[in-house]
Amino acid sequence: MIYLELLFSFIQIGLFSIGGGYAAIPLIQAQAVEIHSWLTISEFTDLVTIAEMTPGPIAINSATFVGIRVGGMLGAIIATMGVILPSIFIVTLLAYIYKKYRSAKALDSILSCLRPAVVALIASAGISMLITAISTGEMMMYGISIVSLIIFIFAMFVLRKLKLNPIMVMLMCGVINLGVWLIS
Repeated sequence: MIYLELLFSFIQIGLFSIGGGYAAIPLIQAQAVEIHSWLTISEFTDLVTIAEMTPGPIAINSATFVGIRVGGMLGAIIATMGVILPSIFIVTLLAYIYKKYRSAKALDSILSCLRPAVVALIASAGISMLITAISTGEMMMYGISIVSLIIFIFAMFVLRKLKLNPIMVMLMCGVINLGVWLIS
């Protein structure tokens, strides 16, 4: 039964995550945390962090992680297949339609209407993770971890103003957080 739940849950995620892996994050959260309670919100935040750091698409990495956590190796295979099967069928169909109607104005209008929805899905996932990240920790003020908030502000500054490599910023933030943890 768990394998069918994994398959159908990740088929839904694969079917409705228009816009890529970041757009799939709130859908994965809804299935894995809220509907099925396979993960806690803290475990989900860890999942997203690991899925972003490992090579490969975020949705596939997340499906594999949830699948292995819930149903072992077979669960990982089933969840991963569930998340990619809709894409295989949809991309094949879209390639055919695009090739046939690529010069039509209606197609351009449809694609431009999807952009705001994708941005909203990504923003929703980011805000959920930000709230989780800054509302846990030891040094709290009004329910917000001071260390996490300072690291977040530092990361935003060096990414936006200094244009540093995101991988280097992640490493620096990890080292800073480790240093604070070792000190406290």
